[in-house]
Amino acid sequence: MREPHPLTVRPAGPGDATEICALLNAVDVIEIGRPETDLGTVEADLNHPDVDLATDSWLAFRAGRLLAYGIVWADSGPGRIDGDHYVLPGEGTAALAVLRRMEDRARKMASGTGPGARLRIQLNVRPTLDLTLLTGRGYRSVRRYQVMTRHLSPVLDLPPAPTGGLALRHCATDEADRRRAHALVEETFSAHFGHAQRPYGSWLDHIDGRALDWSLVWIASLPAHGDVGVLLTRDDRTSMGWVSHLGVREDVRARGIGGFLLRHGFAVYAARGRDTLGLGVDTHNETGALGLYESHGMGLHYAVDTWELSLHSQG
Repeated sequence: MREPHPLTVRPAGPGDATEICALLNAVDVIEIGRPETDLGTVEADLNHPDVDLATDSWLAFRAGRLLAYGIVWADSGPGRIDGDHYVLPGEGTAALAVLRRMEDRARKMASGTGPGARLRIQLNVRPTLDLTLLTGRGYRSVRRYQVMTRHLSPVLDLPPAPTGGLALRHCATDEADRRRAHALVEETFSAHFGHAQRPYGSWLDHIDGRALDWSLVWIASLPAHGDVGVLLTRDDRTSMGWVSHLGVREDVRARGIGGFLLRHGFAVYAARGRDTLGLGVDTHNETGALGLYESHGMGLHYAVDTWELSLHSQG
């Protein structure tokens, strides 16, 4: 059956950020019940130094209405391409048009990297995208993440008392501390699924670190052990404060350091007037992170699946 209006697909540009943000929030409302995408997040994606919008992004329109958006990037090492795909429900033609372009571009980006090349996208467990479009094209679900949240109270969430000589310092004033935070993230997350080792400059680009409030990033240290943990948070989301990374060195785990860092985050954000703190966790994380967060009152907000497509030569 002929479509009443033709579908048009073009690259995104920096001037499209507001319209893209509106699309993402429309998807948010359907998938998680409320809008949670900030314009600054979209602008950071569109201005990422590893993304060439002319070749790595797509917008699908019908009759001037934005229906779908896709973007791919490759900052996680040879053979791994990551992407985002958003579409309004019932718009399978637009979804497939963007998905095919993402796959074609990903194959070109991964050219020469061998049979292990893959494209990864993350989708809500109940997405607006028809999942048969993925399974029918060879995608498989390889991991599940939970976004967890906790209500904060300035009366109840008071700063925890450190024990055993544990000390915290923030990273607002010393570039060396920022580099140390990066080193701790790389060390403590090295065995995590999907983690990619990045040099300091690339890591800053990946986390939008040049726009980060470094007073909300802390390093934990212990006598005779040196720096043992890192807590990287950000307060640039409208809906909640956010824990980007919480890591503890393997040789000092099970000493309560992770719980102390988490409670410290609760106290800081409660004092800043935030009513919610959130984070994402791999449900198969072998360090026990999920149990740690649950034991401190964090609960499921929504879940996300990582879908992977092998980028072999046959497509």
